[in-house]
Amino acid sequence: MKNFIDNTEVEKVLAKLEHCKDEDLAVRLLKEFNDTTKELGILLMNRDQSLEHSDWKAQCDKARQKVEVVLKKIEEI
Repeated sequence: MKNFIDNTEVEKVLAKLEHCKDEDLAVRLLKEFNDTTKELGILLMNRDQSLEHSDWKAQCDKARQKVEVVLKKIEEI
């Protein structure tokens, strides 16, 4: 996965969730998607100057993996 998710990819995710027959599932996945991409975005902006580079990279990798897990869940619906 890239360091970011572009608008085309976001549109695909939203379209997939919009057409999901299980509205509760779609809402839960959208929240999870928003939460994980927000977490990754904050890390990528690196506003926490107290983080060492290796810690920052490890946290980014972990956040990226969380986003990938959510994207996989969305793709599978």
